[in-house]
Amino acid sequence: MSIWVVLLLSVAAVAYVRLAPSDQGKWHKAAPFQSVEEKHGKGFYIWRQAAEDDGTATLAALDQIIRAEPRTKLLAGSLADKQLTYVSRSKVVGFPDYTTIGIYQTPEGQSYLEVYGRLRFGRSDLGVNAKRIKGWLGQLQV
Repeated sequence: MSIWVVLLLSVAAVAYVRLAPSDQGKWHKAAPFQSVEEKHGKGFYIWRQAAEDDGTATLAALDQIIRAEPRTKLLAGSLADKQLTYVSRSKVVGFPDYTTIGIYQTPEGQSYLEVYGRLRFGRSDLGVNAKRIKGWLGQLQV
């Protein structure tokens, strides 16, 4: 393969990563519930905690922290819906990670706050979502 073909394919791949549309129906949802706890996998990180009061004050504070994050934009949702999804992009290539925050109910009716971060491309996020979310929660001091 010539260097030009490799270069063209590389540019096309980066363009696709940066420009591919985000399907709200796919990304704007809670993680499958198992228990109110932290869970970390190769391409995702889930943090859950029982909600104090109704959880809306904590959700609103977390929303403000996330909106201040560089290269992060709201994709869907609102505080009124008690569920918001954001897209955070890496600095160089612009890889998108999706984070959904919300207040949900356990099967027993207990309210909990969830922060669910996951990658879109690849198999492992190399801990980026966990690091980002823990940074936000550190600012929140939960």
